[in-house]
Amino acid sequence: MEIIDKALEFEQRRHTFKTTSERIESSREVKSLILSLNDVYKQEKNPEIMDLMKRLTVIKQKIEKRLKGRR
Repeated sequence: MEIIDKALEFEQRRHTFKTTSERIESSREVKSLILSLNDVYKQEKNPEIMDLMKRLTVIKQKIEKRLKGRR
C-alpha cells in the first residue's frame, strides 16, 4: 500500500527542522498521513496500522510541542 510506505518513510526521516515553516509543513504532512491511515484501518482492522498511527501521533505531538514553544 502506497500510504503505508509513505508513512514508514516519514517515520524513518530525520526530524530536525531548522525553520518554523518546515515544522508546520511536517506537522500538516503527518496529520494527513494519520488521517489516511485511519481510513485504511477502518476497512482492514489491521493492528499494525494502528501501531503505525500511534507512532506517527507521537512524532506529531513532538513537532507541535516545538511549534508552540515554551512558556
